[in-house]
Amino acid sequence: MKKELTQYTDFIVKETETLLNIDSPSGYTEDAAAWVKEEFTKLGFDAEITNKGGVLVSLGGTDRENGLLLEAHVDTLGGMVAEIKGSGRLRLTNLGGMNPNNAETENVRVVTKFNGIYEGTFQLCNASIHVNGEYSNEKRTWDTCEVVLDEDVRTKEDTEKLGIAVGDIVCFDPNVRITKTGYIKSRFLDDKLSVGIVLGLARYIHDEQITPKRALYAHITVYEEVGHGGSGSVPAGCTEALSVDMGCVGEGLQCTEKQVSICAKDSGGPYSYPIVKKLIEAAKKSGADYAVDIYPLYGSDVEATLRAGNDLRHGLIGAGVYASHGYERSHRDGAENTLRLLIGYALED
Repeated sequence: MKKELTQYTDFIVKETETLLNIDSPSGYTEDAAAWVKEEFTKLGFDAEITNKGGVLVSLGGTDRENGLLLEAHVDTLGGMVAEIKGSGRLRLTNLGGMNPNNAETENVRVVTKFNGIYEGTFQLCNASIHVNGEYSNEKRTWDTCEVVLDEDVRTKEDTEKLGIAVGDIVCFDPNVRITKTGYIKSRFLDDKLSVGIVLGLARYIHDEQITPKRALYAHITVYEEVGHGGSGSVPAGCTEALSVDMGCVGEGLQCTEKQVSICAKDSGGPYSYPIVKKLIEAAKKSGADYAVDIYPLYGSDVEATLRAGNDLRHGLIGAGVYASHGYERSHRDGAENTLRLLIGYALED
């Protein structure tokens, strides 16, 4: 008989919604990491901020020689001011894989280093259709788009007087929506939904007063989107690392937003074959609705962990997410199936 997990799924959705509304593009993750640390601490677990800025948590366990590390990331895509133009508008450079084609017309916040936060909109240069006869033909790039500040600025000097400078962080609105039918729509479900799921697992361990057989840790990383999030902070005694990230949904793949995806291979190569098999077995035993897929354009925290020289078996799972690195969509069922698989894999024989 399948476990009733509705209360934990409700918790995951609530935690995810809160976290999605805390800006955290790579390089600007302190607020989000502090919130995550506090949520684990409230559940009674030892959590610490690493030197790199991530959150490392011990979820208990007795076998310290065969530890399991769960990795999820709180950093997201975003932008950085690359140039203050003569018009006072801003040319950006991307943080991670932010794509200007699906960022166009999004509201943004410019986080200055010393002078507060300013709002604006990311627009195509010369964005009025009634003025620009080539609007439909213009290629959207970081050079052909700009931030139009919601301030009365007309020159570079006007913008500089606000305290805006090259290197300031630019955060894009997540636009979070939770539908009555259970869909979760937002930018940056990759990977804040997974952080919510790991918090849901911690809540389950706390409420059910479970002591895992193997030492269980969580590392919430802060540089996954730029490639080196999981490269450090592996606790002693860990023999296995499991990345909890988004599952891909798209043409040629089996997974839907309502399932948990088990990744067999991505652009970094195959995942540990024995681990993939064990994940499938755990999904079947726990009753998790799952799919096995190969992701053509993808890399994960756990690959960074291996590239750093750690001797670990590795795997990757995640709730199905459609329109990755755009305006993303998942479903509470996908979150619940991921939690179900984690319980079956990490806490049960």
